[in-house]
Amino acid sequence: MAQDAALALVFLTRIPLPLRGPLADGAAARAIAWFPAVGALVGLAGGAAYALAGLLSLPPPVAALLALAAMVWLTGGLHEDGAADVADGFGGGRSTARKLEIMRDSRVGSYGVLALLLSLSLRAAAIAALAEPGAVAAALIAAGALSRAGLAPMARLMPPARRDGLGAAQGRPPVRTVALALLLGLLPAVGAAGWAGLAAAVAAGTAALLVGRSAIRQIGGQTGDVYGAAQQLGEVAVLLTLVALR
Repeated sequence: MAQDAALALVFLTRIPLPLRGPLADGAAARAIAWFPAVGALVGLAGGAAYALAGLLSLPPPVAALLALAAMVWLTGGLHEDGAADVADGFGGGRSTARKLEIMRDSRVGSYGVLALLLSLSLRAAAIAALAEPGAVAAALIAAGALSRAGLAPMARLMPPARRDGLGAAQGRPPVRTVALALLLGLLPAVGAAGWAGLAAAVAAGTAALLVGRSAIRQIGGQTGDVYGAAQQLGEVAVLLTLVALR
């Protein structure tokens, strides 16, 4: 379990944690259970950046952008990159093969740029609306955990869209891994946001379902980029839900 958790941290962030020895069989599939815990840590980092900006007397909109910048830096923009690729592929491709080809292209098109602008703008606006540093930290922790908890069920239930992609290489997680991922997503959310975290969990689950259904229809399954799109939409959904319920 320690190796699986370390693998999740190394994969999702820039933290240079050393991995000792060869990976055990199925480690990549099991590591997805720890994605919500890593997401909670990323959210905590964003909350700390927001609080620091507040101590410097910066207004909430500026502090919100700095919080997002801290989280994007920590994750290397991994999920944002996936969401942009999905927007370009689904929006610009006519066939499944062409959609997958576009998604693999490192260049970002107009659909991808628009998706990134909307994601960043909605998240920044929600963070600024929460305003109070404690509320922002709680919301970012909940959003970070819940938006990644839905990735395990997607990996379990959806076939890979291509044989040589990240989704195929990761493998299909066992049921206990999915259960652990959901638990590790729900506990930080409820602990940070209270009962509003349950409503946020429903919002994140709905976002994952929408992205998953769209991916099945568009390309026949999941890819690493699809996971990124699900995470981004889930994070937006959680933050907007918490703003609406405050």
